[in-house]
Amino acid sequence: MMRLLFVLLSLLLFGHSMPAAADTNQHPVRVGSKKFTESVILGEVTRLLAQSAGYPTEHRRELGGTRVLWGALNAGEIDVYPEYTGTLMQEILVRERLKTAEQLRRSLARRGLRMTAPIGFNNTYAIGVTADTAERLKLRKISDLRRHPRLVFGFGNEFLNRADGWPGLKRRYRLPQTDVRGLDHDLAYRGIASGALDVIDLYATDAEIDYYKLRALADDLKYFPAYDAVLLYRADLEQRAPKVVAMFQRLAGSIDETAMAKLNARVKLGREAEARVAADFLARNLNIDAAVQTQSAWQRFWRHTAEHLLLVAVSLLGAIVVAIPLGIYAVQYPRAGQVVLGVAGIIQT
Repeated sequence: MMRLLFVLLSLLLFGHSMPAAADTNQHPVRVGSKKFTESVILGEVTRLLAQSAGYPTEHRRELGGTRVLWGALNAGEIDVYPEYTGTLMQEILVRERLKTAEQLRRSLARRGLRMTAPIGFNNTYAIGVTADTAERLKLRKISDLRRHPRLVFGFGNEFLNRADGWPGLKRRYRLPQTDVRGLDHDLAYRGIASGALDVIDLYATDAEIDYYKLRALADDLKYFPAYDAVLLYRADLEQRAPKVVAMFQRLAGSIDETAMAKLNARVKLGREAEARVAADFLARNLNIDAAVQTQSAWQRFWRHTAEHLLLVAVSLLGAIVVAIPLGIYAVQYPRAGQVVLGVAGIIQT
């Protein structure tokens, strides 16, 4: 019975490995992006640049936070993704105490990674309040928050925990606030607009800053470093797809803070597709005509439904392949069956 189980599992794994083997001959350029609008837009810009160089591409959008993308890049699951120098030095490689871009490049090189020249904008963190709160409490700089310990803070989950986020900010400014809530970055804007939150974290290029008429408090103790946007990519891409890497370099200095905020606004406030916004930017600024196919809401719905059904079918098939032989084994050998049921119960819980 156990031999039968082994054979069935082997067939299942072999069946899943066949398509992957077929795909390896194409060597697509795999682009990743974090789970926020700006990263997705830059990911689409990167994908279209690679596509214009004549390479097959795929964009793995919104994979997660910083650590997820960094891990995927190092593991070879993606080839390139948009990142920020401040995040690299203050969060990912904080133990190395890097101070300059050259030190950062050398550290990345030891890991088999490369970094492009800055894209042109510094998307630094900021601490924001509404104009009404700023006037009423006379808030001009972050230090002024010390006088108001009862203010309710709402920070994005990543900012709440990362080394260059709330823990360090609280220590540097000796802030006394204790009502500090973690939530999705987009929800924080809704919270401060509704009055449920008093203070939130901002990205300098967020479209919502102007939309909600927020004020960024001056970083008077110079806590936040520069977060220059760059593309982070695997060194082996220089051999696999040199034309793609050459295209990456064309982005240097092409987007300033104002331009990036406008691109973000088209997606977040204008509800345009990231691919369309990215293609328009490339056509207008780099004279690159990139063909894009945007999907309607219904098309996205059916695509995600199909993906969901596929995942359910694969997991259900795997469960059946394992469960039926184990069930038969448990009936034939009651004592061992108790162990099987106990382990299954633990896994289910």
